[in-house]
Amino acid sequence: MNGNYTGAGGTPVGGGQSTSAEDLSVGQKDALRVAVAGIVDETQSYLPEGYQVGSELTYGSGATATVAVDPPAGHPVTAGYSPDPDELESGLDPDTQQEVAQGLAASAVMQVMDAVGDGITPTGR
Repeated sequence: MNGNYTGAGGTPVGGGQSTSAEDLSVGQKDALRVAVAGIVDETQSYLPEGYQVGSELTYGSGATATVAVDPPAGHPVTAGYSPDPDELESGLDPDTQQEVAQGLAASAVMQVMDAVGDGITPTGR
């Protein structure tokens, strides 16, 4: 068996992590939702139509947020965030939100540029 067999004598897979969603209060979960929604909105504001932006929150082994951009061509781009519960009390730093949104938007545009290549004739005058 590969290293994921829990009877091998080592720490079980995920054994050092919390497996309870009770680690976060309702207020902390709401703060995470608001922060991630802000990143999604800001990312969308940098992109033209045709780019799909979404998010997913999971609470299985600690809170994890993922924001993804699916460009019209190329591979999807994602950014993950696993906040410290204390961080959520004070709220996510607006500069951090902006940095993540700009990075996702830029990466998504680069995916399109890589997929399309240089063979496009400009249609502008």
